[in-house]
Amino acid sequence: MQSEDNLVSQGDEADALLKNETFNSVINNLVEDTFSQFCNSKAGEPSEREQTYFHYRALVGIVHTLQERVAVRDGIMSKRESELSDNNGE
Repeated sequence: MQSEDNLVSQGDEADALLKNETFNSVINNLVEDTFSQFCNSKAGEPSEREQTYFHYRALVGIVHTLQERVAVRDGIMSKRESELSDNNGE
């Protein structure tokens, strides 16, 4: 199991990526290209449509994984702040 410090570090790195304009631009371009490929595929091309769908889901999965790491970090930091304030209040 990963240490809390490691999870906080991963959350910081994920947060930096999610706030990076170049990263967001690349992800958005890939999503737009994937959507365009799907729209330009023909109804009789199920394998091409499936491939673009899975590509889109992979992109969404990357972003969700990064967001999850940020949420874990935020939860750990909130818990630490709560514990610190509880200890200072005694």
